Amino acid sequence: MDPRQLAVLRELGDRGSVTAVAAALFVTPSAVSQQLAALQRRAAVPLTERRGRTLVLTDAGRALAAAAAEVATALARADRAVDDYLTDPHASVRIAAFHSAAATFFPRLLQAAGSGPVPECADQDVEQARFPALTADYDIVIAHRPDHSQPWPAETKVTPLLHEPLDVALPIGHPLASRTDLSVADVSDQPWIAVQTGYPLLGSLEAIAAAADRPLQIRHRINDFTVAAALVAAGGGIALMPRYTAPARPDVILRSLRDLHVARRVDALMRPERALRTSVTTILGVLDDIARQLTEVAETKVTDQQPQDSRDDA
Repeated sequence: MDPRQLAVLRELGDRGSVTAVAAALFVTPSAVSQQLAALQRRAAVPLTERRGRTLVLTDAGRALAAAAAEVATALARADRAVDDYLTDPHASVRIAAFHSAAATFFPRLLQAAGSGPVPECADQDVEQARFPALTADYDIVIAHRPDHSQPWPAETKVTPLLHEPLDVALPIGHPLASRTDLSVADVSDQPWIAVQTGYPLLGSLEAIAAAADRPLQIRHRINDFTVAAALVAAGGGIALMPRYTAPARPDVILRSLRDLHVARRVDALMRPERALRTSVTTILGVLDDIARQLTEVAETKVTDQQPQDSRDDA
């Protein structure tokens, strides 16, 4: 039965006439009669009867009106439960992130959580096209995509976290390591450590190949930046590394490309209704603070890795 129709029946029992019900609900008497008629079609016995010119409830109608009061109470309790859920500042928040973002954001997020919302963290390193679908299972999904790639679906709420440059990672003793920055020509003939097909970073490598007008020599395919950095340090090739979230190693340095801008966007994705929860917006604020701190210290790290002669000249 329609709760609105039950509410009209209850009002008739309390107020005693269709006219009084219509005035209380700010509708016409005809609209009240239509609601009562629709409810009557669902009932096996008469719910109302005429006493003179007045429409009153039968015994069955009074029984159903009493039940309508219980329904209204249950619906109010359900509304209150939803309100409590949306406004609970301590409710848990499920967060998924690809590997490098997880390694960078999750420890800082847990340290900053304090007595606020409880983060529940999961790693999800998937192909770029699969990130939006993860919002069905998680409150927040930290995803990434290269610059100039297709934007996230319009029905997904997007909160930008980082616009992160991608630098070339070199072993500390590499001949190119003495340079302040590199050109596409410098790196196009080097052996590369790339990611698997379908993963976001591959688009940036393809941009380098296009700018060089030659295919790159892909020596290894590794998605995890920690593993890729270890291979770089061991002389297994060079690789693209994110400037803010790459694993720090003393035997690997980062150099920017001066003639080709390659970067990725790190965003928090969610279903729009999740953003109505107080605990989710609190966690988003913490993630934004972490991203801002990462951005502030990143350029200092890059400067510290530049050749000493170049810093002295500056």
